[in-house]
Amino acid sequence: MLRIAVPNKGSLSEPASAMLHEAGYKQRKDRRELVLVDSDNEVEFFFLRPRDIAVYVGSGKLDIGITGRDLLLDSGAAAEEILRLGFAGSTFRYATRPGTAGDVGDFGGMTIATSFPGLVAKHLADNGVDASVVRLDGAVETAIQLGVAEIIADVVETGTTLRNAGLEIIGEPILESEAVVIRRTGAPADDPKVRQFLRRMQGVLVARRYVMMDYDIRAEKVEQAVALTPGLESPTISPLHHEGWVAVRSMVPAGEAQRIMDDLYELGARAILTTGIHACRL
Repeated sequence: MLRIAVPNKGSLSEPASAMLHEAGYKQRKDRRELVLVDSDNEVEFFFLRPRDIAVYVGSGKLDIGITGRDLLLDSGAAAEEILRLGFAGSTFRYATRPGTAGDVGDFGGMTIATSFPGLVAKHLADNGVDASVVRLDGAVETAIQLGVAEIIADVVETGTTLRNAGLEIIGEPILESEAVVIRRTGAPADDPKVRQFLRRMQGVLVARRYVMMDYDIRAEKVEQAVALTPGLESPTISPLHHEGWVAVRSMVPAGEAQRIMDDLYELGARAILTTGIHACRL
């Protein structure tokens, strides 16, 4: 049975469970459940603190897990990323009072407060900077005001919170993070249960990005229409009872669907329909 770690709370929890549900896996109905067995799919889910997941997976106690790239790298665990999941995106950056420093190279001898000490220490070492790192849980922007540190390193979305605290972002991003699937470093790459899990998750990712488009078009305009809807392999084209017309079916990017429908209509296509894709295998 495949043993999978899933975040039990925080910004990763609900999107991860929703994606697993779309992939056909049973998910917990009570947030107090710590373990859930999905016998039909031969999977056992363990709901754990997001920060602990990389440690459990890296130790080999669990086969794979879902966590954030930032948490994986900060943990220092013997685990590696094997699939990007496209949600819970964030940017990890340095910030300080204006005039304190211009880039990471200016941090020598300073103290940096962060909730991700492992990640920051590695970034400083990679840049040859000798600075102290202090771990603080939760909001770290007050660390400068209280004199705990000269620099902070934290997740930045819009930067509004930092500006309100009188701080400015400095240097290049430390890390672009998102939710990822991880496994133990050096684990066998040909595990059939893991491959099946990854295919299901990849199927959800594709299904979220595409819609199925159907339309009718005059036969002499098929090539022009197909240029607008090439599909992943090629469209399905079927003759209609009405002579000279064909029906076309193709997968198109969801974000471009409305523009493609407009272009097809101008070309003479009619009965243009889009349908959501709930699951797929490519």
